[in-house]
This record gives sequence, C-alpha cells and structure tokens, in this order.
Amino acid sequence: MFDNLSNKLGTAFKKLKGHGKLSEKNITDGLREVRMALLEADVHYKVVKRFIADIKERALGQEVMNSLTPGQQVVKIVNEELTMLMGGHHQELVLSGTRPMSIMLVGLQGSGKTTTAGKLAIYIREKGFHPYLVPADVYRPAAIDQLTKLGAQISVPVYPSVADMDPVDICREARGAATKAGCDTLILDTAGRLHIDETLMAELRRIKEAVRPSDTLLVADAMTGQDAVNIAESFDGVLDLGGVVLTKMDGDARGGAAISIKSVTRKPIKFIGVGEKLSELEPFHPERMSSRILGMGDVLTVIEKAQAVMDEKQAIELEKKLRKSQFTLDDFRDQMVQIRKMGSFSDLIGMIPGMNKAKQLKNLEVDDNEFVRIEAIINSMTPQERRIHTIINGSRRKRIAKGSGTRVQDVNKLLKNYAQILKMMKKINKGGMRGLGRGMLPF
Repeated sequence: MFDNLSNKLGTAFKKLKGHGKLSEKNITDGLREVRMALLEADVHYKVVKRFIADIKERALGQEVMNSLTPGQQVVKIVNEELTMLMGGHHQELVLSGTRPMSIMLVGLQGSGKTTTAGKLAIYIREKGFHPYLVPADVYRPAAIDQLTKLGAQISVPVYPSVADMDPVDICREARGAATKAGCDTLILDTAGRLHIDETLMAELRRIKEAVRPSDTLLVADAMTGQDAVNIAESFDGVLDLGGVVLTKMDGDARGGAAISIKSVTRKPIKFIGVGEKLSELEPFHPERMSSRILGMGDVLTVIEKAQAVMDEKQAIELEKKLRKSQFTLDDFRDQMVQIRKMGSFSDLIGMIPGMNKAKQLKNLEVDDNEFVRIEAIINSMTPQERRIHTIINGSRRKRIAKGSGTRVQDVNKLLKNYAQILKMMKKINKGGMRGLGRGMLPF
C-alpha cells in the first residue's frame, strides 16, 4: 500500500543526506517534497500542515544543526513524528468487565465487517478467550449464512439468528446463549448501509445501550482514503468508538487513512486487515508502520509471525541440521510450508530492512503459488531422492515432473535453487555472514 509514498520519501531523504551540513533552505526544500508525497498519498491536508510544521521546528533546532549526520537526524525526526501521528504505540482490544463481554463491530456495507468478525474470533481465541459470533445484520441477503459458515470453518459457535428478529433482541439474547455454550466474548456483526443514515445510527445506538460492549470498533475500508476518516468521525460522534480496524491494507490504495485517522478522530487504529485469509489480521503498531513507510523494514512483525508458526523444538533441530549441512529436501519443503503460513512472501521481504532497496529484489514479483508447485514436486520424490538429491538423473526428473503435474524445467529450477541454498549454508558455516558474496539469494 505504501510503496509509492515510501519511494517518494526515500528520494527526498536521499537529497537531505547528500548534504554534509544542512541549511534552512535545504531543510525547507526537503520538507516540501515530503509534504507533496504525503498529500499525494491522500493524507488529510490539515494533518500534513501540522506534521511538516512540527518536523521543521525540530529540524531547525539544535538536535539537527549540531549533529554530525544532519540528514539522518532529519529522517529520525520524521520517523518519530510519523509514529506519534499514527498513535505512538499499539492500543490493545479492551476485553474487561462482566462476562460474557462483547465486542461490537460497526461500519458501512462492504467494509469487511463479517470477515473481520471471523478474523477477530481467531485472534482473541489465541489470547485464551472463547469467542461467540453473533450475526446481527438482518437486512443484507445471506449475511447471517455467511457468518454461520465462517464460524463452522474456524470452529467457533454462532448464535442462530433469524432474519425476522430484531437486531437488539438478537444481541441481548445472544448473551445467555453464549454463557450456555461456555463462551466469554461475543463478537457482534452489526448491519451496515451504503451510506450513513439516521435509521442505521439509531439501531446501533440501541444495540450499544442494550449490550454495553467492552469495545466498539469501526471497520473501515482503507481503499476509500479520506472517506474512511470522514466515516470514522461520523460513527464516533454517535457511538464513541473505541478504535478502528482498517481493512484491505494489502491493496494499492495510497494509505492516507492509516496516517490521518488517529490525528483527526483521536481514535486509535487497533488492527489492520492485510489479506483475505482469516489469519491475516495484524495488531496495528504505529512505530512499526512508520518504519515500513520509511523503508526501514519491520523485523519485530517478522519475528512474531515466525514464532506463531514455528515449533521451538523443530527450530532447534533445524539449526543443528544447518550447522552440519544436513538440510534435506524434506526440510526445504517443511520450511516452505512454514513460510506460507506467515503470509505473502513479497510482504515478508518488504519487512526486512534493506531488502526493498536491494537491486536483486527491486522488481521481484514472487508468485506465492510457486510454493504449492515446490511442495508437489518434492512430494513426488522418493524418500531416498529427498535425502540425496544428487541421485536425481534425467529419467527420475521426468518421473517427478509427471507425478507432480509440472514440467521437467520446474524440477530443474527447484534442484538448482536447493543446491544454491546448500552452497550458501556452507559459506555461512565456514565464515559467518562475511562468507556470503554475490548470489546469496536463490531466486
């Protein structure tokens, strides 16, 4: 989402870093480019004006003018101010009060409330809670069925709403049903409209008064840009929101909503939807998002994703194999499976500092379906072939390709990449990271 903004900011900062000593003119010219980049990213103009003024005040102060690396100091200031602009720190979901507790999801039709309800159920279940999904949208065709199917898919119980029931009664009666089902947290999927109207707001107000949720979240489509900020203001005026969930953050929108919404509404972004899969909901960390926008990566999120899918014993065992150069094709396949669980490979690359600037990766487009092909090819090999790849001759390659529904060229490519990885591991074991030269990336 922030690729264009990141590139423009990178250009502006490169010019600033090119000056051994900064003058007021250098700083003003650099910040003019930063301002244009933010406006093009659909950040609210009042937010941009205040943001640039704050940076300029600090940049013209002693902390930059007396610095040995003034250009880098300006980037540091921008990073800090951008982090504060987006909220400063992560604000967690409020889960407190008499049980069963309730989380109320509100928003316009098409913003992704129902899918977010499923994602949120998975998230709080991993926190040790027992979620209960409540379909309270009786107007949209198939809305109840959609949430019911989602619940079955993720093994979370769903209240059996009926389209002719009153939404307030549904939410009220669901509390007792949740208790009987052994659940402690209701997730209310409320109705939306194509636009904000008094009827919708009155219904949502009645639900909130009846249930008194521990947290009320607006689900807003990040692709709508400044409209998302205006929508947040409208909902907050009636419902006093606890926070915002921005969906479709994996799209090609300019990202202005993510940067503007906290400053304009004073309500934090608590989660972002980064894909269509039910596992693709991330807590929003302003400091990490700022780092991503400025091209500095987001190592903490990568580590968290890895910890969520990797078993500690397996990790220790894998480390031993790597040290002894015993990394087999079985291990290679298993690691591909783990990486797929972590999300899009392209997104993961973008979170590693410096990777987005590496020439080898500049225009790299990773087809995540490639992992499926790799897995199929390896599964078509015999146990012996997976242990000793050097025995795979021409006839074996033809058999493997036929068994996996791929081409011989695909098998050749996999074996070549695997051989490069083994070569890279030997270099690491011999001389550490200094042993790595060109060709370290097996793409």
